[in-house]
Amino acid sequence: MPDTQITRPLFDQLMVPNYAPLPMIPVRGEGSRVWDQQDNEYLDLTGGIAVNALGHAHPELVKVLTEQAQKLWHVSNIYTNEPALQLAQKLVDHTFAEKVFFANSGAEANEAALKLARRYAQDNYSKDKTEIIAFNQGFHGRTFFTVTAGGQKSYSDGFGPKPADITHLEYNDLAALEAAISDKTCAVILEPLQGEGGVLPICNQFAIAVRALCNKHNAIMIFDEVQTGMGRTGHLFAYMGLDIVPDIVTSAKALGAGFPIAAMLTTTKLASCLTVGTHGTTFGGNPLACAVAGKAFDLINTPEMLAAVKQKEILFRELLTHINDQFSVFKEVRGAGLLLGAVLNEKYQGRAKDFLLASAEQGLLVLVAGADVIRFAPALNISDNEIKAAMLKFKVAVRQVVESA
Repeated sequence: MPDTQITRPLFDQLMVPNYAPLPMIPVRGEGSRVWDQQDNEYLDLTGGIAVNALGHAHPELVKVLTEQAQKLWHVSNIYTNEPALQLAQKLVDHTFAEKVFFANSGAEANEAALKLARRYAQDNYSKDKTEIIAFNQGFHGRTFFTVTAGGQKSYSDGFGPKPADITHLEYNDLAALEAAISDKTCAVILEPLQGEGGVLPICNQFAIAVRALCNKHNAIMIFDEVQTGMGRTGHLFAYMGLDIVPDIVTSAKALGAGFPIAAMLTTTKLASCLTVGTHGTTFGGNPLACAVAGKAFDLINTPEMLAAVKQKEILFRELLTHINDQFSVFKEVRGAGLLLGAVLNEKYQGRAKDFLLASAEQGLLVLVAGADVIRFAPALNISDNEIKAAMLKFKVAVRQVVESA
């Protein structure tokens, strides 16, 4: 094969066109900084979309991965393995869960949760107890089942007949839920903070009501914590900051701090219906992934780390307020911990990507959550000085967008 110049145009030549990556190509990272092919440095407030919870190339994670790579890479689920059992034990010890199912992505964890809910209802109630209630602007993955459960039609339309019996309601709308839920409902799936849907947090009273209504109608409450779990909100899982306990919690993204892994957490009672052969995965529980995730869990699940996330949220909000005082571009800043969304006001509606591109020009990587929200999901161990430096770059980017309006 002749030498090929690895540049951004090669993406358009070789890759399926379902992504539109930025012109720069990151080639290495350290902590909350990355460098591109031209050795330009960027401050990273994306965290790989809330994945790189401990930044890039964390030395302790590199060490664990290297050690495990010299032992055992893959054995399949014909066997179990030590890293998987060690990680499962940590998850059970520090959450409500009694049983764990490992997968590779948040979509797969949510697929497992939805299948479990349907299966449990079929085994224990009636064949017509199949309705799943989900919420508009929710996001649960890209498999056909999970993307249909997600409340964004632009992601699920155009692929033919969708999985049936999924009802979508307005998030935080208790009256709508009370009117819709019934004894035919097998599950309610929701995020404690809608990430892709605009960084919109759940109302605590709504969460309590969902729990009560699920109890009343023998429905399973599924919390999709793919984006909010593993310390992102200042709690190990976001449900811990609410006055409820779900029946199922799904985790991915930050669980492996950059290495692909996901988990569905549930009770022994619910898990009992997934008997041998009813569900599976080739790579779930992979020793490499579980070894990295086990170390990441130890580093994230400390009082110091979780308290620091809440303190860094305060700093972010203060600095974003100062920027807004000068430029008047945000209607509000919402979210929790280090998953924050700056919501654009009426004047700048639809221009979130302009702020993203202007930030990249300043050496700052940020996210969007729809067309009207700039999203920040940095590493949990980002330093205060890096946050301040990032917000100085963001201020310049905001000025650039404002002056071009």
